[in-house]
Amino acid sequence: MMSSSFNDREILIRHRETNVGSSDAVEPQDADYSHLPSLSDEIVHQILSRVSRSEYWKLYFLNKSYLDLLKSGELYKIRRENGLKEPSVYMLASGEPHWWTFDRHFRSFRKLPELPSDPCFVAGDKESLCAGTHLLVCGKEIEGVVIWRYELAMNRWYKGPSMINPRCLFASANCNDVAFVAGGIAMGTTLDVLDSAELYNPENKAWDSLPKMHKRRKLCSGCYMDNKFYVIGGQDEDGLDLTCGECFDINKNTWELIPDILKDAPISTSRSPPLLAVVNNELYSLEASSNQLKVYLKKTNLWKELGKVPVRADHSRGWGIAFKSLGDELLVIGGAWNSFAGHGMMICTCRPDPNGTEELQWRFLGTGRNRISHFILNCSVMLA
Repeated sequence: MMSSSFNDREILIRHRETNVGSSDAVEPQDADYSHLPSLSDEIVHQILSRVSRSEYWKLYFLNKSYLDLLKSGELYKIRRENGLKEPSVYMLASGEPHWWTFDRHFRSFRKLPELPSDPCFVAGDKESLCAGTHLLVCGKEIEGVVIWRYELAMNRWYKGPSMINPRCLFASANCNDVAFVAGGIAMGTTLDVLDSAELYNPENKAWDSLPKMHKRRKLCSGCYMDNKFYVIGGQDEDGLDLTCGECFDINKNTWELIPDILKDAPISTSRSPPLLAVVNNELYSLEASSNQLKVYLKKTNLWKELGKVPVRADHSRGWGIAFKSLGDELLVIGGAWNSFAGHGMMICTCRPDPNGTEELQWRFLGTGRNRISHFILNCSVMLA
């Protein structure tokens, strides 16, 4: 009885799927389902929390109650309480005016609302990170450094909050509902290389200062592993490459230096920050000069080669490549070996064996959208 009652509504939803990027511009329509037995709000919320998050945008078209429920953020809180986390990918490719979000299998995608920034921000370099259900995009507008914040629940962009020490070319990582940043170049008049670090909490939309690192570093990378925030590589204030890393223990509120974690890394002043990702608490790197996937051996402080990746990371010295953790898989997005000249992107995932006993099995997930550039300007993964 219930499935037949929703036939008309399903037809409306499917008809509007082509306008997925503009869901906030469509008024939800209330329908009369008074002849159906009603469920308690608590049960309805529990049921909806178990629906794939990539399908939530359809609730915007059902009725105003569901619209209000989405905007309240209550569904995401219930998902966290039930241990339900679903990764989705937020991406901005070269030449694209809009951000896009994809489900973890890249079977469905939608365009985010237009980011209401000025032309300077649109054309300039940007850096992104996720914290809870917030996507933060850092860049520079005509009037100065700014952070734009996309809130998933509201499906809207908001300006701020700014970091305590605005920066670029910094390391970042997220853990549950908070995000860490460290190092980088100060976006002020002096352009100092920083040793400061901060934590962003989406609950109060604020940044908190953390203790300073042992080293000043820019062009560094961050990750979260062993319940610690790691900052690895980069360059110091003299432009010299750093082979050391350090990790922050939030329980002890201290940094620990890790000597020579990148001692075998190739030296190149124009390469990207280290391409790092953590899967199942194991640290992996994509070496841009050789296109080799490596795993970090914690006990010996060494790296082990696992095989080549199916994208050309060496074509732009590691720039324009997305190398991310996607749940229990590695995600790599970039130009394919036979298409690096601009024929489109390749999206692949794999579940690597950290012991190196099994050959890498890459799964091809398509090209995202037709004719999208393979050069990825920004890519972040949200777990919610």
